[in-house]
Amino acid sequence: MEKDVAIEVKHLTKLYKLYDKPMDRLKDSLGLSGKKKYKEHLALNDVNLTVHKGETVGIIGTNGSGKSTILKIITGVLSPTEGEVNVDGHISALLELGAGFNMEYNGIDNIYLNGMMIGFSEEEIKKRMDAILEFADIGDYVYQPVKTYSSGMFVRLAFAVAINIDPEILIVDEALSVGDVFFQAKCYHKFEEFKKRGKTILFVSHDLSSISKYCDRAVLLNQGVLLGEGTPKKMIDIYKQVLVGQYPLPMGEGENLLDDDQIRQAAADADKKADDKIKKDDSAKKTAAENPDTLEYGDGAATITNYFVTDNTGKETNSIIKGTDFTVHMRVKFNRDVAAPIFALTFKNIMGIEITGTNSMVEKAFLEPVKAGEEKDVTFTQNMSLQGGEYLLSFGVTGFEQNDFTVYHRLYDALNVSVVSDKNTVGYYDMNSKCVVTDVK
Repeated sequence: MEKDVAIEVKHLTKLYKLYDKPMDRLKDSLGLSGKKKYKEHLALNDVNLTVHKGETVGIIGTNGSGKSTILKIITGVLSPTEGEVNVDGHISALLELGAGFNMEYNGIDNIYLNGMMIGFSEEEIKKRMDAILEFADIGDYVYQPVKTYSSGMFVRLAFAVAINIDPEILIVDEALSVGDVFFQAKCYHKFEEFKKRGKTILFVSHDLSSISKYCDRAVLLNQGVLLGEGTPKKMIDIYKQVLVGQYPLPMGEGENLLDDDQIRQAAADADKKADDKIKKDDSAKKTAAENPDTLEYGDGAATITNYFVTDNTGKETNSIIKGTDFTVHMRVKFNRDVAAPIFALTFKNIMGIEITGTNSMVEKAFLEPVKAGEEKDVTFTQNMSLQGGEYLLSFGVTGFEQNDFTVYHRLYDALNVSVVSDKNTVGYYDMNSKCVVTDVK
């Protein structure tokens, strides 16, 4: 393993045997089963992954994609069926609620237990005890058995231990979603501190904004197969295609095995589909604000043929003065009958974090059927409250068919919008506060 590598996963496979009845499991374990009475499920299939020291890597994917399984194998909680994992550095892990804790012990005892499991001495843990208790902030409950803790108290203590014993590698599963908003903010602040200190973080979350904001790189798993890795923005865009069944997975009915050639071909097909832009109507204009690398997909029931932004005077532009009204326009042509189309827009910053967005259903503006061949002009008018800077505007036409969410056409990061401001406050948008200072009488 190279010196700059913290975690190296090679050809990792995890196979589970699924039995219909407990008796079948018992017979199989005793060698008494005459024939195979189980189904094989590949939680991970020949996964390769390298995490370099100082990186923050996010793992994303649908439920059952193998995210938690790979973390458990890296931390030693599970053993792989095939493949190997090499780790260079002390690992501290926060997996699902309860992992690594003895429910009968009190909080103090579990702090020592977890620390020693990672390889620290009793004296080293004692030196960190005050910092752990201050971060957890659960008061005298730390002297009570953890089986009496609420889920919020439990995750506070678990994360306080994981983050304050100064690990070289921090591995976090979805457990943070249990804590309250103030505790989550404190945890993410600690993430920033860890990144600045050059620590390695492996992070699983369904919160795509957190993946985009904190991770240097993202890894996409689907049904145990690594579909790809790259910038968070690119992987999140592909993940959204997977969620709506619009990513061309090379998978036959009932299969869950993909070889490397198939994965590469799937990625190549998706890239080609994104590059083969749907032709716009003659009325559509190509401007410098339009993104030549717009990610585009959908089932073809509708086509977004034109999109642009106008300022408060009605002039087409991609520069909006903060505090003024502006309108986002999109024209949609329907290629088949659609029962109730939903028109949507989203603003992202250049890091790929979704800042704000809305759609016609949320705004209660339009929920009517349309016929094939019809065209609709859609406008969204609002006041610009975002901070000065560069933003990317995405468009979509979606709907529900037999209660299934369906994407008819999506254009991700299609248009650049520049917000011009002479007053930027803190954060993503301006609260337009009115500040008054008076003398005390």
